[in-house]
Amino acid sequence: MKIETVPEQKTTIQVIERMVALLDALAKYPDPVSLKELSRVSGLHPSTAHRILNDMVVTRFVDRVEPGTYRLGMRLLELGNVVKSRLSVREAALDFMRALHKKTQQTVNLSVRQGDEIVYIDRAFSERSGMQVVRAIGGRGPLHLTSTGKLFLSVDEPKAIRAYATRTGLAGHNKNSITDLGKLERELGLVKSRGYSRDNEELELGVRCMAAGIYDDSGKLIAGLSISAPADRLQEEWLDDLVVTAGQISATLGYIPVE
Repeated sequence: MKIETVPEQKTTIQVIERMVALLDALAKYPDPVSLKELSRVSGLHPSTAHRILNDMVVTRFVDRVEPGTYRLGMRLLELGNVVKSRLSVREAALDFMRALHKKTQQTVNLSVRQGDEIVYIDRAFSERSGMQVVRAIGGRGPLHLTSTGKLFLSVDEPKAIRAYATRTGLAGHNKNSITDLGKLERELGLVKSRGYSRDNEELELGVRCMAAGIYDDSGKLIAGLSISAPADRLQEEWLDDLVVTAGQISATLGYIPVE
């Protein structure tokens, strides 16, 4: 009796690797691709590529457009939509938030917009941060007084910003709060050009924040990642780490920056 062990396992892995090589090759081209070109790009012999492509056509991972030309199949889109529907921004962000907190030892917040406010949906923090948490998870803050809120306002049309100012009256919490529409519009212009925002003790005296946006696969701003710290402890070098971390979360959600 012949027992197949390692050879069988090796063959299975090899087939998967070849399938992935062909899928990666197909992904490089917006139009249908010839078998010859796929063989060249994937490094597979034409007969091997042809055999695997035929199997992927049957399972709808690949479409055969006409004899000898192929493109990515609709089943990939179907599976991608399933993954997208199951992946929340909180799940995508949590490990990255913990890593950023570990590096900065300061509170890292994840917030989303709801109407004229932001809502804190998760946080990474510890007692060593030296700052009492101002807003609990589920807490809210006005858009114009928070770093993440300014991110969301910065992508609004000017008409929408003016409407927000009318609805809210741009009420302030302290002497640092921005309560003037002209000043707010100038601030939002800076946010838009820089790609990040700040809260300089505008929501709470003694607390400063910096925030960067998180985007989904359609390029829509869906959340903000922020670092909160005692006003005298916020360090500028954290800004680069914050922007990079927000970009990593966005990439996990399928966002591809426009170059």
